[in-house]
Amino acid sequence: MKTIPPETETEAEESDFKPLTAQEAEQWRRRNPPLSIRKLVVGQAVVGVLVALVAWAVTGQAAAGWSAAYGALAVVAPASLFARGVLRQKATPHARAALVGFFGWEVAKIVLTVALLAAAPRLVPGLNWIALLAGMVVTMKTYWVALLVRPGVRKTD
Repeated sequence: MKTIPPETETEAEESDFKPLTAQEAEQWRRRNPPLSIRKLVVGQAVVGVLVALVAWAVTGQAAAGWSAAYGALAVVAPASLFARGVLRQKATPHARAALVGFFGWEVAKIVLTVALLAAAPRLVPGLNWIALLAGMVVTMKTYWVALLVRPGVRKTD
């Protein structure tokens, strides 16, 4: 492998990066299991129900609760479609096909989200857009909560 000489003094400083051996990488994977996509989508659905109940309780209007629930649905339904599609192609041996599939499912997720939002005024009587957006945002942020509460990535020994 050809090494490119450093151009600046900052690049010339020693790096503390040390590649892991196969055994160290396997130990790291055992200590830090991947986040389950299915559990994340179920968690989003639970959070969506909770947001809808809170919106209903705070406003005293059932329409606000249904709007928040629909906002959560506009996140959970496309996310579950995306998860199913990506997990089905997980064993694809070709990197290019996996990448194209990933982007294809991402486009399908975006199209479904936009379609659900466009249909909201016809499907949700007395639609409250603020509650719908609150349901969407809180449900989407479940990704970050899941990353924060999972066992943290630990440094290698």
